[in-house]
This record gives sequence, structure tokens and C-alpha cells, in this order.
Amino acid sequence: MTGKRLSYEGVAVAVPVTVPYVRYSTRTAHWFVGQAVEALVKASGVPKEQIDGLCLSSFSLAPDTAVGVTQHLGLSPRWLDHVPTGGASGVMCLRRAARAVQAGDADIVACVGADTNHVDSFRQTLGSFSNFARDASYPYGSGGPNSIFAFITANYMRTYGAGREDFGRICVDQRTNALGNPNAMFKKALTLDEYMAARPISDPIHLFDCVMPCAGADAFLVMSEERARDLGLAHVVIRGAIERHNAFAEDPVMVQGGWRKDRDDLYAQAGIQPAELDFVQTYDDYPVIVMMQFEDLGFCEKGEGPAFVQANTMTFDGSFPNNTSGGQLSAGQAGAAGGFLGMVEAIRQLTGQAGERAVPNAQLGLVAGFGMVTYDRCLCTGAVILGRPA
Repeated sequence: MTGKRLSYEGVAVAVPVTVPYVRYSTRTAHWFVGQAVEALVKASGVPKEQIDGLCLSSFSLAPDTAVGVTQHLGLSPRWLDHVPTGGASGVMCLRRAARAVQAGDADIVACVGADTNHVDSFRQTLGSFSNFARDASYPYGSGGPNSIFAFITANYMRTYGAGREDFGRICVDQRTNALGNPNAMFKKALTLDEYMAARPISDPIHLFDCVMPCAGADAFLVMSEERARDLGLAHVVIRGAIERHNAFAEDPVMVQGGWRKDRDDLYAQAGIQPAELDFVQTYDDYPVIVMMQFEDLGFCEKGEGPAFVQANTMTFDGSFPNNTSGGQLSAGQAGAAGGFLGMVEAIRQLTGQAGERAVPNAQLGLVAGFGMVTYDRCLCTGAVILGRPA
């Protein structure tokens, strides 16, 4: 029996900041974390000394953890968390920070996702990501996410009849969105013909199905609504949030994610139906996972993902706005910051900071997280519904 979940009432999420992404960097993850915290201080007007909570996600920070960062940056938080769940970390950091604020354990929490990227840091991350995955795949000549997601994508295509062009629609529309995002790494439009003609990477995955690693950071602040109003900060509120780990372990290969187990709870918390959302920010390391989220978050039934993307335009001004920043597939994947990209974009959309890619009159948005891939599935899923304050 589970207890009744307390609401997230009274919590504000504010000050979305991005440390501009770069393809490669010789700077450390610590530098990107520091730049993110400095940006939060400058954008909020909150002195560093008043940030009394820190929730951090980073792969390339090792051997340090969040506590080492407090010394490097001169912070002295009374609440601290280190959330190593990659693409699910933005949602999970928000949930933990919100509860800390509600409990009075912290007044203002900085949530930061940051990583560097150069040849050696990427190799080290890949090699140490999961001993379980490494032992299962390396002996067969397979390594890294491309082959893993080729396996998952091929299985989905066989099972549900999806074609490459269906995944291509997701990628093309996200690239259109990225053209309105000054922080996006990709600055050139992508056509479906170009997508289809791209060189193969790991069959059936081709070049534009693959997320591009880069360096950078994304961050936001969590505090009480009262504090946000006192500070004059544009903010959003949390209407509902869920997370789940190791869902559907009985499936031989991943065809569904943990969102499916908890989506009814998510929408019940928010008191809405999926159709009432104005946009979604899905986690998009590969387009097959985006399609699974469309199904598992209740926008269509399992196996109807291909028909759904054929029937909708997923641009910021389309019938189903998805990844309005361009998502990772067109903005880039700055390591653990990839789990924060959808969060900062949703805050921007709901506080009038999205510029030319703004979803018209957006009131409600959903951000989904997804992370920690082993050789046949990802283990962590989460989602949050954010809205404008009443």
C-alpha cells in the first residue's frame, strides 16, 4: 500500500540559465558548474551566500562529487544532493529540491547539470558508465550508446512497423525548432531527404539519429513561491511529478518506459488530461525514445507512435510542439546537462523567455527524463508538469 502523495504546492522554479554549449572543451566539468552558478547569481540577484541548497548532476566531475564543488565555489549549503542519473537528472533534481524547500531544509536550491567533452573525457565516461553493460556487450565487439540504441530501434521497428522516415519526422521538426535557439549547436535546417540519405552509423541508426556529445551546462533555482514573488522573479509551479526505476524488467528488450506505470498519477496530480498540455519536452538521445514517450505518456497508444508523428507537426508552432529548443538531437548533449535541457526550456516557454520559438500562449508543459542505459534498456524515467502560477 502506498501513502497519499503530498502536492508540490507553494514551490517555484525560476531562473533558467545555460552555459553555452561547445563541441569540445579542455575546461573541466567544475568550470562549467561554476559558470552555471555564477549565471544563476547574476540572473536572480540572489547573493551566492543565500543559495543554501545544491543539487548537482555530472558524469565528468569524477572523482569529485557535489561536496567538492562547494569548496571550489565557496558555497556552504545546508542541503546537498548529487544525482547521477543523466538524462533523468533534471526531473529528479527538481523533485528533491522541491521537497527540501517544502520541508524547510533549504530556502533556495541551485539545480545544476554540467559536463565537459573532449576525446579523453568521452572515452572515460563511456568506459566507466556501466560495468554491467560493458561486460554484456564489449566481448561481442559492441560498445557505446549507438549500438545499444540500434538494437532497441531495430526491435521497435520490427514490433510496431515504424520506418526510418517516421523517426526522421521527429529529427527534422526538432532541427526547425533549434534554428530559433541561439544556444543550439546545429544552425542549419534539415530536410527529410537529407535525413534519409545520411550515412549509416549502426544499422538501422544513421547520422542524424545520433545525439552529438558536447560540453556545457544548464541550471535553475528552486524556492518558495513567496520568495520568488518577493524577489520579482518570473517563475513556474510544479503541477505534478513522477519517477520510476527499472520498470518493465520482464521485457526482453525495451519497448516501453516507466512513464507508462505512473502517468495516471502524474495527470491526476495536475488535474488535467494529456490533451491539455501546450508542449512537451521529451528526452531525445535517439528518436525511438521520443516515440516511446509519445506512447507511454498517453498521447497515443503503444505502437501508434509512427501514425502519431505522421499526423502531427512537432515544431514550436505546430499541432504538437515537442523539444522546442531543438532538443539534444539539434542543440547537443552536454552530458548530464542533457537531462536539464528540457527543464530550462520549459521554464523559458512558460515565463516568456523563449524568443522566436515561443509556443503561442503556453500555460502548461511536460518535461520527461530518461537515463542510464544498460545494454538493452534505460533504467531511470521521470516526468514533471509545469505551469504558469495562478
